[in-house]
Amino acid sequence: MNTKTKKKKKSLWQVLKKDASLWMFCIPGIVFTFIFSYIPMYGIQLAFRRYNAKAGIWGSPWVGLYYFKRFFESPYFASTIRNTLVLSLYGLIVAFPIPIILALLLNSFRHKKYRKVIQTVTYAPNFISTVVMCGMIILFLSPYVGIINNFMKFLGMDPVNFMAKKEYWRHIYVWSGVWQGTGWSSIIYFAALSGISPELHEAARCDGATKFQLIRYIDLPSILPTATILMIMNCGSILSIGFEKAYLLQNNLNLTVSEIISTYVYKVGLINNDISYSTAIGLFNTLINLVMLIIVNKAADKLSGNSLW
Repeated sequence: MNTKTKKKKKSLWQVLKKDASLWMFCIPGIVFTFIFSYIPMYGIQLAFRRYNAKAGIWGSPWVGLYYFKRFFESPYFASTIRNTLVLSLYGLIVAFPIPIILALLLNSFRHKKYRKVIQTVTYAPNFISTVVMCGMIILFLSPYVGIINNFMKFLGMDPVNFMAKKEYWRHIYVWSGVWQGTGWSSIIYFAALSGISPELHEAARCDGATKFQLIRYIDLPSILPTATILMIMNCGSILSIGFEKAYLLQNNLNLTVSEIISTYVYKVGLINNDISYSTAIGLFNTLINLVMLIIVNKAADKLSGNSLW
């Protein structure tokens, strides 16, 4: 038995030694994930305790599901869930296919110089910080100095305070995100398209295929597995909308549609100092995302044969 275990250990060591350089590349990512993803799980128990800073986490009294019940019975429960779902689904329906369309169109574009210019122009907004982006949006949509309202005045129209109109807020949030992220999101599809053999396109052209047919029968099926995986990951974070942009574009006049789970957790946890309650809401959010990820992954596996696991 000892000789067998030694052989197993030796073979394992040989495998590790053989790919030592690859394992070295993995170490920073593993350490980073362990420090910032696994160690903080220690604080999940705050959702089940009435946290007291003096007593510490372990010394705080256990209250079970009290904070979850409090959230479910809260008047903010239905509105925050609804706002988060509507905003997330709206963004998913609009923002998910546009990078695919952009990648397919530019991939079939023959003029390489113009294609590079278009790629650069579409990539550039991604490097604008969220704070600067929100400042630009508020400034451009200002009823007094905004370029859009000034143009409307030039046409003889009355200025509109877009940020005060709740019916415009979701459109502003989603479409500004599309403008900022479309170019960057299309990179992964360009990478998938670059792996297609040129012989397939040449053979199709010899058979008289048009550009649309090349996209439909060669390019689109080739990037479908990549698109499926990204779709699963996006659905797995259906309730996890970025906090910064929603909070910075939020005001008292659009609060009925702009108050989402992440902004509510921030206000409850950091502003009102109700740590346990905010932890319970965040844990509930995570569990819903996990369930959605499992369901969508299983559905994608059955429908297309592509899945995360």
